[in-house]
Amino acid sequence: MWSVGRVEVAPGPENNSIPHAVTLALPEALADALAGFTRHLRSERGLSEHSVRAYSGDVTSLLEHARRMGRDALAGIDLLVLRSWLAGQSTRGMARATLARRAAAARSFTAWAARTGLLATDPGALLATPRSGRPLPGILRQDEADALLHVAGLAADDESATAIRDLAVLEVLYASGIRVGELCGLDLGDVDRGRRVLRVMGKGAKERVVPVGVPALRAVDRWLADGRPRLAGPTSGAALFLGARGGRVDPRTVRRSVHALLAHVPGAPDLGPHGLRHSAATHLLEGGADLRSVQELLGHATLATTQIYTHVSVDRLKATYDQAHPRA
Repeated sequence: MWSVGRVEVAPGPENNSIPHAVTLALPEALADALAGFTRHLRSERGLSEHSVRAYSGDVTSLLEHARRMGRDALAGIDLLVLRSWLAGQSTRGMARATLARRAAAARSFTAWAARTGLLATDPGALLATPRSGRPLPGILRQDEADALLHVAGLAADDESATAIRDLAVLEVLYASGIRVGELCGLDLGDVDRGRRVLRVMGKGAKERVVPVGVPALRAVDRWLADGRPRLAGPTSGAALFLGARGGRVDPRTVRRSVHALLAHVPGAPDLGPHGLRHSAATHLLEGGADLRSVQELLGHATLATTQIYTHVSVDRLKATYDQAHPRA
């Protein structure tokens, strides 16, 4: 429930994106705006719970800052408040990437408030932040990726249901480049063996079709025949990949498995599922795939995101230069 002077979050489908037992000194008008924005993120934009929590937390911080500046109504949120909020975090040493994310959350909030008539104008449209300059995530070399899958295959030879699952999970992650959340959300009916594709529900509830190779499908078939039946239970439903207790596998379980198996690959960087996604995209580019195709595979809304997310190896760049430049 929402009350003047603070926000009390009651359990329920509309409020479960904000941590329980959180008390905020927000006037009712600001609290109601926060609740409406949170519902918008979940129901209209279809963001994941992780993204909803992050955006809601950032906007909560902004509204608390506005209250400390004496702006108790949403109309008091202007460019001065936004800049003051970001400047305060910058002076406390917050990373540029975090500042960029928080600025994006603020712009999303003020744009929503302007569209819904809660704000007369959108002050966030004038808010500029420095580029985050985020570093590229690490990747596996192709031989390291092969070694990782070999290790997973050896582990699966003991016929453990979870080891068979982990082999299938790694094969699918590397073959398709999908996000760990997308992998965990796969259902049995999302695998099209005839066309060798997966139907994936991505960010913003956007569906796309992603190709996978024969080794990945073979690993999935083995999981369905020899692993899943041993873990399946009343809570399994249509989930493709299951946890040890029979429910849909959790992203944290997948991350632990990737880290544990990579530890057995000499010299390989310690990466999680995101590293496999980046490795798959990079290896596709090294193999000659065009950037637009990789964008479709990864499910990026814009090509600019793919350009930041992927890179071409120095070796391939040098080989292309040597082959193409007349003065190489």
